[in-house]
Amino acid sequence: MKTLAVALLAVLAGMQGGHWLLVLALALSAAGDLFLSRSGERAFLAGLASFLAAHIAYVALFANVGGGLGVLAAAPWRGALAAVLAVYGLVMLALLWRRIGPELRMPVAVYIVTILAMGISALTLDAPLVIIGALLFMTSDTLLATEKFLLPAISRQRDWMRYAVWGTYYVGQLAITLGLIRF
Repeated sequence: MKTLAVALLAVLAGMQGGHWLLVLALALSAAGDLFLSRSGERAFLAGLASFLAAHIAYVALFANVGGGLGVLAAAPWRGALAAVLAVYGLVMLALLWRRIGPELRMPVAVYIVTILAMGISALTLDAPLVIIGALLFMTSDTLLATEKFLLPAISRQRDWMRYAVWGTYYVGQLAITLGLIRF
């Protein structure tokens, strides 16, 4: 269901004349969903790689249609939010570093830097839905990482977090899509 829902957003974006990088980011996200629906470390790494590529496509897209990093300095709230996101990324990396095996440290660090770049580059757009969507996407990844790596295996928090991951992820992708396409 998760894979199909985001794949349909890619189709919608394509049919509405959305930028090819938007369609690509959504298609890569759908592929990531498919990989993450499987078990095992290999499927997890394939999902991580797909989402990494999706975030890179979003960064390229936001850089292409946004106002550039100068917008962050011109609007204090954007610069402040970018700084908060950077600190958030460092905190998440520190928390995860001790809990993940050495083989995952570099892929997870690269992923965190890339999703931060996606979130910060979204702040350069005059598109509130896109900014909200990017922040929701980041929230979803935070919940997923917390559930997978930081919570004890028997934690009761895992049940609601799985639903929250899906909800924040899909609403985030939907907001980005609707913020960038014209009906």
